[in-house]
Amino acid sequence: MARKAFSAKDIPVAGPYSQAVEAGGFVYLSGQLPIVPSTGKLVEGCVACQTTQCFANIKAVLEAAGLGFDDVVKATVFLRDMADFPAMNEVYREQFSAPYPARSTIGILALPLDARVEIELIAKRP
Repeated sequence: MARKAFSAKDIPVAGPYSQAVEAGGFVYLSGQLPIVPSTGKLVEGCVACQTTQCFANIKAVLEAAGLGFDDVVKATVFLRDMADFPAMNEVYREQFSAPYPARSTIGILALPLDARVEIELIAKRP
């Protein structure tokens, strides 16, 4: 199968992966960390600040694929500390409208660059 990949030009990639790949009408976005494109560094501070930056990066990748948040059908959120769930959830809620995408939230021991949150999505072409 040939992969059709999409990349947002200003969002850094830290490894051998595509920011998004399309297959069968679905677009799978790799996990986005709260990295500021202009500096290449992690947003410091609260999980709400980091979640906001994750979604800014996600928006750029979705747009590179010709999609938007209304096309998202599934999200997976990785949190380093489940105590951050309420703050992350407030930012998350602002990105989508009802009916919301399906979602899993997973507490994990560590994330790259010592981030507090990472978010990956699956979107569907209209």
